[in-house]
Amino acid sequence: MKAVMFHELGGPEVLKVGEAPVPEPRKGWVRIKVHASGINFADTLFRQGQYLMKPNLPDIPGLEAAGVVDAVGEGVTHLKPGMRVTAIGTKTYAEYCTVSAAQVIPLPDHVGYEDGVAFPIQTLTAYHMLHTSHTTTPGQTVVVHSAAGGVGIVAVQIAKAAGARVIGTVSSNSKFDLVKQYGADEVVNYASTDFADEVMKLTDNKGADLILDAVGKPTLEKGLKCLAPFGHLILYGRAGGIPDPVNLMSLFQKSTKVSGFVLYTVSSMPDKHQAGVDKAFQLMKEGKLKMLIGKSYPMAEAPEAHRHMESRGSVGKLVLIP
Repeated sequence: MKAVMFHELGGPEVLKVGEAPVPEPRKGWVRIKVHASGINFADTLFRQGQYLMKPNLPDIPGLEAAGVVDAVGEGVTHLKPGMRVTAIGTKTYAEYCTVSAAQVIPLPDHVGYEDGVAFPIQTLTAYHMLHTSHTTTPGQTVVVHSAAGGVGIVAVQIAKAAGARVIGTVSSNSKFDLVKQYGADEVVNYASTDFADEVMKLTDNKGADLILDAVGKPTLEKGLKCLAPFGHLILYGRAGGIPDPVNLMSLFQKSTKVSGFVLYTVSSMPDKHQAGVDKAFQLMKEGKLKMLIGKSYPMAEAPEAHRHMESRGSVGKLVLIP
């Protein structure tokens, strides 16, 4: 099968299309014929050897795939060949991949493959930050950093569906209209403006009840300053660098809290995971949640896709088509 591979750590240029064996599903796993692979910032870290999981060179990037179940391993009874699915796994920049059956999500008829591959990590990350790590209710103010990105554009919509007021932040004024189109009440350029000051102005000095932060170093400390009493900041990425250590005593002033989030925690809790899947698909069916596919790339353009991701100029979900 064809796959995007890298034989050494480095920049996007190390990604090459090559031949790899078609993987066989082991016990409890399934094989998927991939129709679309998700591109995530984590893939760029994996390529550089800086992600939680370390590559075993030569290796294949990719954490998401949507397609058709091609074969099932021993013990898998709820998934059958021919089913349309999306999944979280590894080595998904390929024509075929194998994933744990527990990480496979059947796709409703109203969800296509590209929207489907935008669903597992982006949508479930946003949903569980808003409704598991935090309880988002009508009237709360939610700040979504990187609001034009894959998780951000989904978080804006899910927060609005919960009745929150949403302030999106972006790194470029060119993204303002897009973020407002997807539901943000206000948009702030955090690269050219002190977003903390803007949040305090927009909330009459009350502050934000929740801040979703995937940027890290440039935004976390300022975010703590614009939280409301009992406000909550969730750090779920570090696209702008690892943030400086938090002075815990600074949380006492307004009884605020900081937490971290990684989707794997919820993925290992079947009931919570399934509840998130069902509720998010329902929002899509109701038209309250729409996936934004920023751009689709053929396999041979994987290096360009990574460059675009790292430029911070991308919007929505980037997708690779085998």
